[in-house]
Amino acid sequence: MSHYLFIDFEFTMPEAGENARGFFAEIIEAGVVSVRNGQREASFGTFVRPEVNPVLTERCKEFLGITQEDVDGGIAFADLLKRLREWTGPDTRVVTWGNMDLHVLRKMCERVEESFPFHDDGIDLSMEYKRFYGDRNQTGLMKALSLYGRECDRRHHRALDDAMTTFEIFQLLEKDRSWLTKPEGNRIGDLIDLSKLKEGLA
Repeated sequence: MSHYLFIDFEFTMPEAGENARGFFAEIIEAGVVSVRNGQREASFGTFVRPEVNPVLTERCKEFLGITQEDVDGGIAFADLLKRLREWTGPDTRVVTWGNMDLHVLRKMCERVEESFPFHDDGIDLSMEYKRFYGDRNQTGLMKALSLYGRECDRRHHRALDDAMTTFEIFQLLEKDRSWLTKPEGNRIGDLIDLSKLKEGLA
């Protein structure tokens, strides 16, 4: 059995022109898609209240399309951790597009002295995509989907929509990988007992 959690987070952002190095990024929206044995079994999306910088910057609101009212009505970070742990088992693999999602999650856990909710660092699907197709640079989520010839009416930079898109690309990538590992087609000698055919003609 296989169990995957496809996860996307959106974060707080410093105002334009501010020093981003000293800014503590916090999760303000979470999207999670649970997939077991290749089938989507559940999903959830939620806003999360930031604590270090509780007031969103104008840049953050404009870029993400998330309002102050959205995050004010969100759940606490502790409740998000609880939900993630409830969905995580010993066989769970976490898949994200890029490495920032789990990096920020880990930093937030360290800040509140909570354990990281997952068993490993997960799968960065953007790197898997880059290695498989031989791209020189990492490809953005929506561009990767478009290169498969797929169109999407989901909203980019909304957590649950991006988690769903990550799952879709994972399926497409696995399909392409399967073609490389697929055994050669049956030869005629595998389908017909040639020795018996020879006896019949003798």
